[in-house]
This record gives sequence, structure tokens and C-alpha cells, in this order.
Amino acid sequence: MTGTVFDIREFTVHDGPGSRITVFLKGCPLRCIWCHNPEGFSPFPELMVKESRCIKCGKCFKPCTHADCAPFGRCLHACPDGLVTITGKQWEAFALAEKLRGYKELLSGGITLSGGEPLMQADFSAELFANIKGIHRTLQTGGYAKSDIFLNVLEQTDYVLFDLKLYDREKHKTYTGQYNDLILDNYRLLIESGKPHAVRIPLIPGITDTEDNLEE
Repeated sequence: MTGTVFDIREFTVHDGPGSRITVFLKGCPLRCIWCHNPEGFSPFPELMVKESRCIKCGKCFKPCTHADCAPFGRCLHACPDGLVTITGKQWEAFALAEKLRGYKELLSGGITLSGGEPLMQADFSAELFANIKGIHRTLQTGGYAKSDIFLNVLEQTDYVLFDLKLYDREKHKTYTGQYNDLILDNYRLLIESGKPHAVRIPLIPGITDTEDNLEE
């Protein structure tokens, strides 16, 4: 099973208990207006250019013969400052699990899958977690997926960080692009499962941090 990862961050301390490795998977069904990982929106590898430092030399637009550049119509190796890159690398679940197992003795916590939204690569997430059994496994999710998909990944998970953003259905649609019906249904299933978890609410001034939203 192959999945697409856009970052592997070592020794994080905010993505579950203890020091951890956080794996960020590409692809997200939500479009939260405050998102700080927009490179996780698309499930596919993408061309990224740091425009703020670009001097417009044009070298990356010149024809090249590199096989890895062909899908993007731009040379990934010509920029003198390395400003042209691809975000998103494909991994086999077993190979990534083998890499993560190598950190086991160094971590006081475990491994966290984040994103993006790990449930958009649910089969990959479940297989990856199954292959690192014995290491504490945390799923960080917004909960937007069909319930059978959520439960399949939950079965291989030790702990869940569940993001609840807005309780009001219409406001959730306005600020994230989707209604929250699936999210609330999956949160109820999470409670019923008895799986250890924590709810996290991003505090966005005037949107999610209102008294009404927090009370709901």
C-alpha cells in the first residue's frame, strides 16, 4: 500500500503524549480558512516555489532532461537557491513503518499521523499503524470521513487527537467548506469506543473562540 507524505517531523511534543515523530499525510477534504498546512490540501505531489526569494532568473523554466521534472514542466534542480521543490513523497507503508521503528528507543511518546487528513489515506494509515504495533500510535484527525473508514483506522490506533472546530452546522460549512455531520457522528463513535482521546479546538478570534461555540 502506497501513501503520499509531505513531511516527517522529528521529536514533536504537541502532537500527542511525550516526544514523537509526526507524519503529515497529503490530502484534506476541508478548506479551513485558517489552515497553516495548505500544502496538505491536495492528495498528490505538487510543485512549490518560494516566490518571495525568487530573483526571476528564469533558469527553472529552461528545458531539461531530468525524469523527475517532466511531470511538472519545470526544472527542479536549476534554481541556485533551491527555491523550486516538490511537496509530497510516496512511501510504501512497510518501508515507512521500518523507518519509524528505528526511532522507537529514542521516543518517550510514539508516532502521530497528521495532515492534511489521515482519513483521506485511510487504508495506508491503517496498514502503517498495523506495522508499528508496539509503538504508541496517535491519530490526529478532523473526523471528516464515512464512519466505516474512521472505525477501520481507529482499530489500529491507541490515542486520538480529534479536532472539533465549529458546532454550528452552517458556520462549519462557511469556514471549512463542509458540513460537520460526519464529524459529529464520528466523534460520537469515538466516545462509544472508549478509545483514549482529546478534543482540540483551534481558537480563531471571532470564529471559533466565541462563547456560543465553546458552550455548544
